[in-house]
Amino acid sequence: MHTATERMNTEKHPLEPFLPENAKILMLGSFPPKRERWSMDFFYPNWINDMWRIMGTIFYGDKGYFEVKGEKCFNKEAVVEFCLEKGFALYDTASEVNRLKDNASDKFLEVVTPTDIDSLLVKLPSCGALVTTGQKATDIIVSTFGCEEPKVGASVVISTAAGDIRFWRMPSSSRAYPLSLEKKAAFYRAMFLCEGLLLDDK
Repeated sequence: MHTATERMNTEKHPLEPFLPENAKILMLGSFPPKRERWSMDFFYPNWINDMWRIMGTIFYGDKGYFEVKGEKCFNKEAVVEFCLEKGFALYDTASEVNRLKDNASDKFLEVVTPTDIDSLLVKLPSCGALVTTGQKATDIIVSTFGCEEPKVGASVVISTAAGDIRFWRMPSSSRAYPLSLEKKAAFYRAMFLCEGLLLDDK
């Protein structure tokens, strides 16, 4: 049970869910870092988070594809256009949190209000897969849907308000996760191939 003081210190999610009508995949992290760590006003905004470098590597053969040259920031317009074109929906598994330490680590995030994942999925009629991009996000999906926890790079089928859907667990794009960018990209590439977002393994 949370005290009044703890409630006052909670953070509500600063972004609206990004839910393109054509989305084939819903990607879910845990919760954004504090705003002073943002390099753009969108998901995975931390300059030292490698999500958009993973995407650049897979789809364009260039890990710096979404970076603004000469600046430590990502090109939000290019990222949004890419997500719309490929059919990526984005949000997080927590809508309200307490930060137990002043950093961006999932380990020190206390989830106050989990996101209503079912309500997101019913808005995405073409979505065939839910993808978690970290351990805490995975834990929340497992707890919410009472499903088996997939191994990293694997999937299980879960039953949701929108019907059965594949739940993929991907390696975290945080640099704290002990895997090289190239190896992380290989996991994501294999998942995109299975979901039909890539036509071949180039």
